[in-house]
Amino acid sequence: MSTPTSLQQQLDASGEWATELAELQLRRNQALNMGGPEALAKFKASGRLNARERIAQLVDADSFREVGALAGKGHYSREGQFEHIDPTNAIVGTGMVDARKVAIHADDFTIRAGSSEATIADKWIYIERMAHQLRFPLIRLVDSAGGSVKLLLQLGGTKIPEYPSWPANELLKTVPVVGVALGVCAGQGAIKVLSSHFSVMVREQAQVMAAGPHVVKQAYAQDIDKNELGGHMVHRKSALVHNEAENETDALNQVRRFLSYMPRSVFHTAPVLPVSDDPNRADDWLKNAIPHDRRKIFDPRKILSSIMDHDSVFEIGRYQGGSVITALARLNGIPVGVIANDPKVQGGAMTNQAAYKMERHVKMCSLFGLPIVNFVDQPGNQTGLEAELGGTLLGATRVGEALHDCKSPWVSILIRRCFGMAGALHAPKYGEALNLRYAWPSARWGSIPIEGGVMAAHKSEIESAPDPAAKRAELEAYYLNMTSPFRTAEKFGILDIIDPRETRSILCDWVNDAWERIKTDRISSGSTV
Repeated sequence: MSTPTSLQQQLDASGEWATELAELQLRRNQALNMGGPEALAKFKASGRLNARERIAQLVDADSFREVGALAGKGHYSREGQFEHIDPTNAIVGTGMVDARKVAIHADDFTIRAGSSEATIADKWIYIERMAHQLRFPLIRLVDSAGGSVKLLLQLGGTKIPEYPSWPANELLKTVPVVGVALGVCAGQGAIKVLSSHFSVMVREQAQVMAAGPHVVKQAYAQDIDKNELGGHMVHRKSALVHNEAENETDALNQVRRFLSYMPRSVFHTAPVLPVSDDPNRADDWLKNAIPHDRRKIFDPRKILSSIMDHDSVFEIGRYQGGSVITALARLNGIPVGVIANDPKVQGGAMTNQAAYKMERHVKMCSLFGLPIVNFVDQPGNQTGLEAELGGTLLGATRVGEALHDCKSPWVSILIRRCFGMAGALHAPKYGEALNLRYAWPSARWGSIPIEGGVMAAHKSEIESAPDPAAKRAELEAYYLNMTSPFRTAEKFGILDIIDPRETRSILCDWVNDAWERIKTDRISSGSTV
């Protein structure tokens, strides 16, 4: 593993091994030249950072230690003397992000467009194996055109498409993995972005797709732009890439932010930060956060910002499955996973995309030992032909499976609606799950919402009434009185009804106990805290 560049520049190359040390420095300098001055200038003209500039911007100053800088295709004189080397287009090594060790794998687009087959696969696989075995997060900075037919010229034949020594799935079970799409990410490049716990792509600059426009045209005789094929607007619908970024700086800042909530591995606990935000802070406006008129909506993100530590909410998947919000945040300095329904999008109903989003968030938080807080305003599963064709019920079933397997301490705050099968998925209920839940006075629950339920149960009575609208309103008011959360509290069907302003204090007290449980679990399983 090479030393940081600043230290290399201080080392004297004189002495008995001067020739060899000079060659070492020459080879290192040629590796730093990447695809050469012309290729670098062309890349810079496109307005993008090159691979080494990206690494430098991501890691703490002078902390990157490169692995395999000397790998590539060497050129020698007829006498066997070294002349120059064509470096590989994979730059790998370790660095520090906010003083915490990470492994980095960056594609160099200035060499053969970052093609995954125009490099030595053992090199990038090695750093990923190192991340797995030494247990620190892995960051992939992906800018790769995928496979290349020119590989045939190197091999003199074809190969079975596989990387048998690549621990891709084991990495996902062990350490936080981040995929950053910084350009065209096709084929293997797309897999490197998507095989992650958090992914982000730069709008208009990055595309994530199985194959590019040329391949699509050949296969389907279809002309399509690369952004139409794999740009950020595509993945708002596919939900494959979690987040979008305005530019490369924004993307790398999001990577740093995400990792700040993550442990080094599943064998560690996430960092707890000092906090100046009063755990007993009670924002008075919360008492009216939910409109008394049930036909009006509210801003769930404003509620989250008020209850969590100041400026600690980091949303994941903002533009996908919008009826559910998934985020990371802090309570009294302790990292937590957050889920909330957004009534502004499809009424907050469970759609197939929202189910997928919630499922993967629950799995990630459970894997890395983050307590989960769910702010519930769930009217039920999405209904209608589109929902049935989209497999919404299967998505909801998968959420149930994720909840069943979830190991995270969990608390639900029922802030408004909680109905039907989707409402039942507000928390784990089996095994060791305590099903800790509180409700605001604005909460209502049941097997079906009152409005639709009254019309279904009293259809003939309403239609035959002199004033059907008045009769329906009368019946709805009657049933609504019966759904008061206080009636459930009388039977201890809800742990407690709380003033919304008390929520932060209750959660900050809960999270301290939850964190002790997580640390104890890590110790009892033989893990490192």
